[in-house]
Amino acid sequence: LVDPSTSPSDVVFTGESPLDPSITMFFRAVICALALGVATAFTAPTRSAWTMSTNDLYQGSVATQTAVPGYGGALSRGCMRETAESTILVQGGSLRTWSYRSPLVEQVQVVLSTEGRPLDADIELWHGPDNTPCKMRVYVENGQLRPFSAVIDTPRGPNTVAIRNIGQIEFPFAADVYANDVEDPSEECIASSATIQGGALRTYPFDTLVDSVEVLLKTDGRPLNARIELLQGPNNNKEVIELYTEDGFDRPFFCILETPGSGNVVRIVNTAPVEFPMTAAVVPHSISDGFGEGAVLGGDVVLGGDLSW
Repeated sequence: LVDPSTSPSDVVFTGESPLDPSITMFFRAVICALALGVATAFTAPTRSAWTMSTNDLYQGSVATQTAVPGYGGALSRGCMRETAESTILVQGGSLRTWSYRSPLVEQVQVVLSTEGRPLDADIELWHGPDNTPCKMRVYVENGQLRPFSAVIDTPRGPNTVAIRNIGQIEFPFAADVYANDVEDPSEECIASSATIQGGALRTYPFDTLVDSVEVLLKTDGRPLNARIELLQGPNNNKEVIELYTEDGFDRPFFCILETPGSGNVVRIVNTAPVEFPMTAAVVPHSISDGFGEGAVLGGDVVLGGDLSW
């Protein structure tokens, strides 16, 4: 203690703290605890918070994938799987992309459908900047009766599938792209391939019992340019696919065409020059077992003109 009568100049400090040593240690502990808490608050997240699971590699859509009611029936008919949960609605004039960063994804299946309106779309495969190794233009008269389903090869990722609705705003369609349970051509389809020279065409008529057909196009490594048409009646195009692939051996084209009704004919046109032949195979994919279902005795057709037989 300092005497009140002592002037400030007479006071001499000896360098020792007037506080009790235990109090000093207490304050030091509090300061260390506060410093540690601040450092923990600004610590970066651990590596496990950034780790991506294998399933995330197959969540390919950049856009938010929401269920589209009313389209599930047509989609399941085209690709034989329930895809309503991963289907997104693409409005007229808009673009949606699905990106796959993993090189393990070598094939993806694209399924497009509508609620009965026409379908008009551009599908492109992006592989690197300004590189489009595969693209196609798809037109379907009725996207509910004949949903579009095709398999696109995506070797050497990363790859991005871009789907643009080039129709008007009144014609939206449902789109789904997935890498699991992709359909493959049957052994019969692979074995029945035939050569189509450049500029030539070939037609494949099918019976009424055939509900859908498989189409497989490929080359020996040359570019592939083709047009696939589904006809029902004279010059009545129900579905048209204009296809380009830079390498028909590395990226062959495989699709499934729905063929309801009678008089269905698939026409394959090689739109490339004569120096670029291709091989094509078109075989039935599913056959209806309801022969004669819905027939009315005494209707439009009378067998032999006598119904008493």
